[in-house]
Amino acid sequence: MTTAPPEDQLRLLEVQALDTRAQQLAHQRRTHPALARIAELEKQMADLHGSLVDSRTAVSDLEREVAKAEADVEQVRARAARDQQRLDNGALGARDAQAVSSELESLARRKAVLEDAEIEVMERLEAHQDSLAKVEAAYAELEAARRAAEEERDAAWAQIDAAAQAVAGERASASEGLDAGLLALYDRLRGQLGGLGAAALRGSRCEGCRLELNPGDLAAARGAAPEQVVRCEECGRILVRVPETSAA
Repeated sequence: MTTAPPEDQLRLLEVQALDTRAQQLAHQRRTHPALARIAELEKQMADLHGSLVDSRTAVSDLEREVAKAEADVEQVRARAARDQQRLDNGALGARDAQAVSSELESLARRKAVLEDAEIEVMERLEAHQDSLAKVEAAYAELEAARRAAEEERDAAWAQIDAAAQAVAGERASASEGLDAGLLALYDRLRGQLGGLGAAALRGSRCEGCRLELNPGDLAAARGAAPEQVVRCEECGRILVRVPETSAA
């Protein structure tokens, strides 16, 4: 049979209240609304990231296409300039001049085709750049929203952690000097029973399971020696018998 000084049993209610408060603060930390918002924003960012990578890849590929198209046009333009210079120098014979003139006509046609292709690629690049800008703006908006939610979370956590630290200090003071066997039993029951190891017996009701004790159990609890540690027959928690004058 476990025994402990009656005053230690009463102090156990204070320890339980502080442990309950610490449990509530831990729950608030785990379930702060900002956490759900951060998770949702990160999911949206992950979903959008694939589009962002695809869009950036498309723009990069098209930029290379434009560079190649420009190089092709420049190559034909340079060749035509050299041929024109040969004609202008007047050093060519009639047959060579005719061949160079024919090549200039062919180069002109080739240049027109290449320039049309260049324009088409540039138009595609512009369209993809516009799409990329929109995706990047949407992604940046999500990032900003996530940062704001993280700042809200961090501020809330700082307050909760400060409160939890204060509660831990109060708990240490409240449990100091308590009967070691009583405290060990309480901690064991608290771990087994969802954080509530001790409850007050007020009138005929256990505040742990919120049930009325049957007359026999109530009589046994009230009739036990003051130092005897009584447990609720329904929930198994330590029943702290609050004096009748304090029951209200």
